[in-house]
Amino acid sequence: MRMVIKRIKRARRDTLRFLSMKRDFEAGYAQASYAQEGEDVIVATLLENVARGFFVDVGAHHPKRFSNTYLLYLRGWSGINIDPTPGSMNLFRNVRPRDNSLEVGVGRESAERRFFAFQEGALNTFDAGLARERLDAGRALVAEYKIRTRPLREILQEHCRRSVDFLNVDAEGCDLEVLQSNDWDRYRPRVVCVEALRGDEDQANGWLMEQGYELVALTGRSRIYRLR
Repeated sequence: MRMVIKRIKRARRDTLRFLSMKRDFEAGYAQASYAQEGEDVIVATLLENVARGFFVDVGAHHPKRFSNTYLLYLRGWSGINIDPTPGSMNLFRNVRPRDNSLEVGVGRESAERRFFAFQEGALNTFDAGLARERLDAGRALVAEYKIRTRPLREILQEHCRRSVDFLNVDAEGCDLEVLQSNDWDRYRPRVVCVEALRGDEDQANGWLMEQGYELVALTGRSRIYRLR
C-alpha cells in the first residue's frame, strides 16, 4: 500500500510539472527544441531574419528526434535531408512533405562502402574505427550494409535549385569528409553546424575557419559557425 501511495504521489507531481511546462510554452516563457543540446534554437536565432530559408541536413537520422532542422521546418523553411540508413527516409517523407529526403551516403568520392548500423540509429556510421569504439563500449550492432556514397557537391548539383542558408552535418566521425566533398564556391551557407566528437581536436574546426567561417557557438556535441 505504501508503495502504491508513493507512485500516485509521483504521478501527481509529474502531471503538475507537465501542466506547468505547458503553461510556460503557451505564455511564451519557454521555447521548444528538438535538438540534443539546443542547437536548433541557436541556429534559428542566428537566422531569425530569414523567413523561409533553405537547409541541407547531412546525417538527418529522424525528422524530429535529435533534429537540428525540424524547428526551422515548423517556421516555414524547407530543405534536403540526407541519410544512408536503409528505410530512414520513409518517415521523413510522411512527416516533412515539403522537404526532399534522400537515402544516400556522402563521401569524398563515389564508392561502395561498409556502413555500420547500431540499435541506436543515431550512432550509425561509415567510420570503422568509431564503430569499433562503440562496440567495445557495449553498443549493439544490428547490421552491416554496403552503401554507395556520393560527394555532397554532386548531390546538391542534382537536387538543389537555390542558395543554402544552413548546412547541418552530423556524419558520426565522417564530418570533415562531408565538408570537403562540397563545392564551397557554389554552395556557401550562411551558418554551418557540425558535430564535434573530438572537441578542440576535431579537424573540421580549423578547416571551416580556412573557408571563411567563424565559430560563434558550441555545445557539448556540436559547433556552430557563421560566414564572416
